Amino acid sequence: MRIDETMQTGEAALRPLSARSVVLSLLLGAHPPELSVRDLARAVEPFGVGGSTLRAALSRMTAAGDLLRTDTGYRIGERLLERRRRQDDALHPRTRAWDGDWEMAVITATGRGPAERADLRTRLTALRLAELREGVWLRPANLRRSLPDDLTAVLQAFTARPARSARDLAAALWPLDTWTATARALLDHIARVESPAGRLTAYAAVVRHLLADPVLPPELLPADWPGAALRTAYADYQRELTRAVRRA
Repeated sequence: MRIDETMQTGEAALRPLSARSVVLSLLLGAHPPELSVRDLARAVEPFGVGGSTLRAALSRMTAAGDLLRTDTGYRIGERLLERRRRQDDALHPRTRAWDGDWEMAVITATGRGPAERADLRTRLTALRLAELREGVWLRPANLRRSLPDDLTAVLQAFTARPARSARDLAAALWPLDTWTATARALLDHIARVESPAGRLTAYAAVVRHLLADPVLPPELLPADWPGAALRTAYADYQRELTRAVRRA
């Protein structure tokens, strides 16, 4: 079953949500990420997910390890907790004042296969690093986080100060104009959409877009950067959705 709502918003493609996606969206947005069977059944109704469809989805998701069965309902499984942490970090990035330093990670490991290389690229991108050239990744050192310990086996980390303009370098590393255009298209869309399914679909796209926000220092961003507005809009929706689910 798929919610019958496929649309394009400016440059933002809004994917139709399956029953699995609806359940995960509700649980990923809940604090803690656990809901009773009764709450889930009532919460998914406005999104076009019926009882039999929900039961089938819950069964498949439990078998796959996406969900864990509890005494009263279901909670997010261990392998999805990292996705939850990444989502929370996208909504509430931990930053510090920037002094001009940049993080630089140089890949030193050799002999890795295509799958390992692709996985490393995915992990470095998720850490909001950008590739300057093959094997050299960097970003402004304004995030309160360290690189995972297991990455020290495949790369060497440095602190650097590029000689070129920091604003020009940031603009070369990240498609800031494209990100801005998509964010504004999403903000325009969520201001108009009214149906529960349409709103959940739109806000799922908002979360995906925030995961791609490089979270740069303000002095390196365009003057009209809509990151804060997008986070505020999603935080308001998350509170609204949580209240609705808990009242269900």
